[in-house]
Amino acid sequence: MPLRTDKRERAELFRQRLNQALTQSGMNRSELSRAIGVDRSTISQLLKGQDTRLPNAHLIGECAAFLGVSADWLLGLTEHPELAADLLAASITVTEAPRALIDEQIFTWHQEAVGYKIRHVPATLPDMLKTPEMLEWEYTAQLGRTSDQAIGATRDRLDWLRSKHSDYEIALPLHEIRSFAFAEGYYEGLPAKLRTAQIDRMLKLHDQLYPTLRVFLFDARRVFSAPITVFGPLLAVLYLGRNYLAFRDNERVQALSGHFDWLVRESKVSARNFPDYLSQLQSRIE
Repeated sequence: MPLRTDKRERAELFRQRLNQALTQSGMNRSELSRAIGVDRSTISQLLKGQDTRLPNAHLIGECAAFLGVSADWLLGLTEHPELAADLLAASITVTEAPRALIDEQIFTWHQEAVGYKIRHVPATLPDMLKTPEMLEWEYTAQLGRTSDQAIGATRDRLDWLRSKHSDYEIALPLHEIRSFAFAEGYYEGLPAKLRTAQIDRMLKLHDQLYPTLRVFLFDARRVFSAPITVFGPLLAVLYLGRNYLAFRDNERVQALSGHFDWLVRESKVSARNFPDYLSQLQSRIE
């Protein structure tokens, strides 16, 4: 159970925070009294009085609304003076998600999270593991300029992501990697030569970067995940298709981190066994 606060301490904290909010607002006592419809003496009593009783809820609410702070903060029930709507707006943002190799927003988030573990559930194979030929096959229709120029412009960024600035954990559904290997569904029409080279690339990167890079495979019939990326303790991003839904509040970042950890615990193929699984798939490519 939370500890109870002495009523005298609560009243004193209310006076301190009301004084702080009034000072930060740039208003004076007369302006506050007129705004909330009370005598100036009432405001003076609220700010300097020694009464151990708190004012009524209506008066507290009026003060909070005029000063742009939360009533809970005035009463010492939270350490956040911002209004709940403002906190929500600051902690959740919707950002456009262009169909591109590496868009500016994603790259900025990766730079912000340098040194932290990054957990990723991609929508397809992870871009950071793809060969130039795979990138060209997948993105040519959306590049807006020649594929050679676009891939050349993103190669340095992909190399940066693959460098050891951060640890990466990637969780993929088994059906995604199998669909790729056998050119099914999304990957229909993907040439066998390109698939073989792509698996060679993933095997090489695993050999170079493990355990900094770890890839897990989970069975989507047992566990499921939408595409998400968790940038350490800073940010968690849900991919919606046309937009990213980004969360910065600790509670949601921790919840999505826990979701990713659950995928890892339930994975059918561990990061250590990922190369063997890839090699088995590669041997069946025709």
